[in-house]
Amino acid sequence: MDSFEINKLIGGLLGTVFVVFSIGIISDALFASPAPEKPGFAIEATEEPAEGGPAAPAAEAKPIADLLANANVEAGAAVFKKCQACHTGEKGGPNKVGPDLWDLIDRPVAEHGGFAYSAGMKEFSKGGAEKWTYDNINHFLLSPKKFVKGTAMGFAGLPKDEDRANVIAYLRTLSDSPKPLPTPGASADAAAPAEGAAPAKPAEGEAPAAPAPAPAAPAPAPAQ
Repeated sequence: MDSFEINKLIGGLLGTVFVVFSIGIISDALFASPAPEKPGFAIEATEEPAEGGPAAPAAEAKPIADLLANANVEAGAAVFKKCQACHTGEKGGPNKVGPDLWDLIDRPVAEHGGFAYSAGMKEFSKGGAEKWTYDNINHFLLSPKKFVKGTAMGFAGLPKDEDRANVIAYLRTLSDSPKPLPTPGASADAAAPAEGAAPAKPAEGEAPAAPAPAPAAPAPAPAQ
């Protein structure tokens, strides 16, 4: 094989490499997928504990009356964007994966028209006797599956007290007649005994309080 044939083979090989390399560059340019400037909200699902494993500790929600005292409606509207993947908040809005949330405060649970509720939510509703009070919404948003056993809602919940208070304050505005806010510290005031009430009985096995000592008798007057 002479040098001319060898040069032809090397030229063909280089040409093939050039074409393949060019196609790779063009493909990357055509099918590039840049990251969005503002990422969307992912719907987080809770994971059930493995069979026989220890149950997760129950989370505790702070009193909603105290949280709402410092809530921010505008911040709540931003948190509500997480809910819009499954819910609408307009008056007469359509049901999506979840029911429309217009006028939710004090609405009977599992009673919104046109939506098929889960068996767990219907049981929690007690035939419509249970309502979406501020307190119920607060506990439900903290951990939906722990508060309503058997609910189909797959959202993991809002662990931050501030986020829950803000979104509940925003939900309150989605109404023609927003419901009154609960009074902060009402639960603490209820624990105090009323004025004039009888003192609490001592616990079983505890010694009763000692009676107050009787006043001393006055000294006798000297004889005349």
